[in-house]
Amino acid sequence: MDWLVELFTSGGGVAHTVILYAIVISFGVFLGNKIKIGGISLGVTWILFIGILAGDLLMRGGIKENIAVINFIQDFGLILFVFSIGLQVGPSFFTSLKQGGLKANGIAAGVVTLNIAVMLVIYYGLRNFIPAVDNLPMMVGTLCGAVTNTPGLGAANAALEQINQIKPFADGVPVIANGYACAYPLGVVGIICSIILIRAIFKINFKAEEEHFNKKNNQEAVKPHLMTVEVFNPAIADKTILQVRGFIGRAFVCSRMLHNGHVIVPNKETRLNVDDKLYIVCAEEDAAAIIAFIGPEVEVEWDEQDVPMVSRKHTVTKDSINGKTLGSLHPSSMYGVNVTRLYRSGIELFANPNVILQVGDILTVVGPEDAVDRFANKIGDKKQQLDKPNLLTLFVGILVGIIFGMLPIEIPGMSMPVKLGLAGGPLVIAILLGRFGYKLKLVAYTTNSASLMIRDIGLVLFLASVGIKAGGNFVDTVMNGGVHYVWIGFLITTIPLLVMAIFARIKWKMNFFLLMGIMSGATTDPPALAFSTAIANNGIPSVGYSTVYPLSMFLRIITAQVIILLLCS
Repeated sequence: MDWLVELFTSGGGVAHTVILYAIVISFGVFLGNKIKIGGISLGVTWILFIGILAGDLLMRGGIKENIAVINFIQDFGLILFVFSIGLQVGPSFFTSLKQGGLKANGIAAGVVTLNIAVMLVIYYGLRNFIPAVDNLPMMVGTLCGAVTNTPGLGAANAALEQINQIKPFADGVPVIANGYACAYPLGVVGIICSIILIRAIFKINFKAEEEHFNKKNNQEAVKPHLMTVEVFNPAIADKTILQVRGFIGRAFVCSRMLHNGHVIVPNKETRLNVDDKLYIVCAEEDAAAIIAFIGPEVEVEWDEQDVPMVSRKHTVTKDSINGKTLGSLHPSSMYGVNVTRLYRSGIELFANPNVILQVGDILTVVGPEDAVDRFANKIGDKKQQLDKPNLLTLFVGILVGIIFGMLPIEIPGMSMPVKLGLAGGPLVIAILLGRFGYKLKLVAYTTNSASLMIRDIGLVLFLASVGIKAGGNFVDTVMNGGVHYVWIGFLITTIPLLVMAIFARIKWKMNFFLLMGIMSGATTDPPALAFSTAIANNGIPSVGYSTVYPLSMFLRIITAQVIILLLCS
């Protein structure tokens, strides 16, 4: 059995290193799935804590790991993690900054700014009184843990490595993961406590908040109503559907028309005649007005007509369609079908002619069965093609991202140039590819399962590496003032959230359900979103979360390393 003992105790070998990571990640994922307090779990962050424990045991046992290998795994995991996040948020990053998202993203940016401000105030105010505070890199680690942002920790860590290559630290690169680990648990608790406190301060009535949101966003008006009406009004004979819409002043969609015993797919230029039967989709409140103007509601068995009409979902899979507008395909005039809806990354988009199609988009197509089939062949609809990963986009993006991240940016007054590094560079390029990749004929689409796999593999490799490296110093950190990072992290978490939430509620009368999602998204914290959605019992918090998440994630990653490069170099 000596070979088995040697396998676990001879540090530095490939087999030993793989076994070490497998043990740390397995136990971390297991605990993340099993341990919940108040329904809230720390998730894969348990891998960091198990890694710290493993690192401490290895140090006590005198087993030395190959640090160069661990550093490589850590950096490669970080690159995979932030790049997959960039591709995920890219399509919605710029859209989230427009229109109604401005106020929401303004609140999120305010939270990010105040998080940094509170950390710096505590650092400069208490550094002469509490020795543990007089360590700016560790305070940045505490900041990342307080806002539960692992990519920010990776970015700050990469920035420290960058500084160490030019101007080595006297005691080696600071192990900021210890500050992160101390602050993280109460960071999750602090976000949830802030949400609960805001609810108590403003005495929130959930029913009134939901009614307010629905009224403001016209949720009641957009509930669809489907009906068949017969054209009875002679005044609209030989008038187009577009003209009739203007006469009524109400929006509706006519997806099928029965004319002289034949079913056709109408468009806005189709002319109506008395006795035509129209299949109409409209808002419930508009139905009575449409019936009063066009004619009475009737029953038609559309499936039994001479031309069977179908409504199917088809997926864009042809690379040649990537980047083209829906209107350029002429679905109505050339194929005799209507595209009524478009789904991208689980989000429903308005299928107007100017929308730019991307591989992976799902279109709802209505029309005669043979016409729908012809249009499906035009856009591809070969779903098996999407199962094949787009490795070209992935590794070209990583290549360009690393080059971009290593680009030195000279800033007056700084002793060394700023670089976006291994976290910032791939993140920026991934966001741009996710939004504009089609212009370079690069397919940024990845199936949801594949995207999650890449992201989670990168994350667990990064967390395990950071934990193993930090383990040898964690006990000393806790014994030498590490407890201060706990309460400091709690203040960094709660003060900015409370300030910005109170401001948003008083100044903009922000809906509380939406505000819960914004608070969760500003800290990029899924457990807080799960809590918000559970107590709200609706999907409104998810709207706020998804609106601010892209910008918040970007700011967290960039600001973490900028603080290090500006103040620690």
